[in-house]
Amino acid sequence: MQIDIDFEVFKALTALRKRESHTYNDVLRELLKLGPSPNQAVSETASAKGLLLRGGLFLPDGTRLRVTYKGIEYLAEIRNGRWIDQAGTEHASPSSAAQHITRTNVNGWRFWEAKRPSDTDWRKLDALL
Repeated sequence: MQIDIDFEVFKALTALRKRESHTYNDVLRELLKLGPSPNQAVSETASAKGLLLRGGLFLPDGTRLRVTYKGIEYLAEIRNGRWIDQAGTEHASPSSAAQHITRTNVNGWRFWEAKRPSDTDWRKLDALL
């Protein structure tokens, strides 16, 4: 099934997503007061130990993220299943975190480096897929 929406509705729904694993269906279920779907309940349990990003990449709590942009290093961390930057701001995706820094459209998968708790080296997010 497909539902057609205009760009403003898409932007509004995207803004209501709490994290990458929070789907548009989850947002609509919340707005319509339908309660969580069975899939959302499983996702919420998994997110307590890390963050599942689109593409199936799981970043466990304690994963550190970094990028140097225009000579300034920016840091973030996965805490309680959420992407939190050094200012304490939560981001729904690597790209939204990158856009927050650059103020332009950026592929966050190529922008950020990650170091999971079990890793010895930093690696670009897209290399972890």
